[in-house]
Amino acid sequence: MTSDGGDDRRESDVDRDAESDSDDAESDDDPAGEMTLVFTLGAARSLADPAAAFADARRWSAHVGVVANDTSAVDAFCDRHDLENDYALRDWDKWGTLADVRESTDTPRHVFVGTSGEDRRLADTVGWEFRTAREAAERAGWELGNPDPPDREADAGILTRLRRAVLDRLH
Repeated sequence: MTSDGGDDRRESDVDRDAESDSDDAESDDDPAGEMTLVFTLGAARSLADPAAAFADARRWSAHVGVVANDTSAVDAFCDRHDLENDYALRDWDKWGTLADVRESTDTPRHVFVGTSGEDRRLADTVGWEFRTAREAAERAGWELGNPDPPDREADAGILTRLRRAVLDRLH
């Protein structure tokens, strides 16, 4: 709680559940910067106002960003919504990116917001907490909206991206 009675610890709204051991992350002394927060492109697209949600998340997260297998789709989404992505995206898939982010950040918590069972498996495999977009939005007070028009290949695997690149050059 702030001195004026307001609650500025939104982190606890996003990630508190029966399984979460987040006493350290909810400290009144330093509620900001306790978490690294990553959205899949699909989860970010499902937010009614991604810019407002990211601004809110930055109040209690040290790092906030978007990952997908298609880095150009992430760049386009971030540009369209004027988002600053804290992660240097390479031509890796989401697995490699999340593993790299986990290794390079020193926050006590790493939360991955996704939309699919595959996203949950990814989070479990690389040691991240997983939240669905709906769950994160409900707990943080963010509105979900109609996602941006889907890009079928935004989360495509490396073979699909390679095939697309070759076909683009042939035409």
